[in-house]
Amino acid sequence: MKSGREQSAYESPRETIKEPQLKVFAVVNQKGGVGKTTTAVNLAACLAAMRRRVLLIDLDAQGNATMGCGVNKAALTESVYDVLVLDQGLQDVMVDGAGGLKVIGANADLTGAEIGLLDLEDREYRLKLALSRAKDEFDYVVIDCPPALNLLTINALTAATSLIIPMQCEYYALEGLSALVETIKRVVAHLNPSLQIEGIVRTMFDPRNSLTKDVSEQLQQHFGEKLYRTVIPRNVRLAEAPSHGLPIVAYDPTSSGAKAYLALAGELVRRELDAASVMDRGAQDAVS
Repeated sequence: MKSGREQSAYESPRETIKEPQLKVFAVVNQKGGVGKTTTAVNLAACLAAMRRRVLLIDLDAQGNATMGCGVNKAALTESVYDVLVLDQGLQDVMVDGAGGLKVIGANADLTGAEIGLLDLEDREYRLKLALSRAKDEFDYVVIDCPPALNLLTINALTAATSLIIPMQCEYYALEGLSALVETIKRVVAHLNPSLQIEGIVRTMFDPRNSLTKDVSEQLQQHFGEKLYRTVIPRNVRLAEAPSHGLPIVAYDPTSSGAKAYLALAGELVRRELDAASVMDRGAQDAVS
């Protein structure tokens, strides 16, 4: 575990941070095993394949997103720990990942971040501060959050412009989603008033399962347009890709998993363009 250093030059982000212009997506779900890391890695890789400048940040001490991009977590000399606790700049820590990504990796050092953050000023804003210094260098930042509500997840929710929630269409996943929505409300109220849900993506989708269909219909009723039309199927090649250190779009671009994540990235970008178009029309109407 690394030790912190004095933060003499540290300025409170409550007063100094401007909202980053780039889109920062936190991929979050308090329930484990829902395809969160798979979604973070492959969505980021597909956005990069669309010639966007993408940074993937791994906030899980297991380092699965790091390894899934072909980065050896054991060989990292600097990690996201250095960004959060030691105030290291993103450019000093990021490495090249498979598929044209930039990656800020995680390893066992991150297990000490909870303790390291406790004594730091504005500990919930550390990631937001780091991103504000690099807001012109990327089009998208994708954050893979740990499956727990801790200071690392809070940092992600505070830094994010919006959330992507992967979930399986099963009963317990619905229970977990309700708890997550309550957490988001508290973060909006106290830390990040502009935070919103970008979309909910159905993962490990099996249309032959009647429960899958029932839960999918409930999600449609409750979340409407927030539910992505794209669904991620169960796919063997998608499950194999991490063991090769590759996103699915690099491992097997013709697989159903690759096609699904490319479609999800396309849907995300189209939503953003549509929203920008609506804002432009509103601004023109206001002027006229």
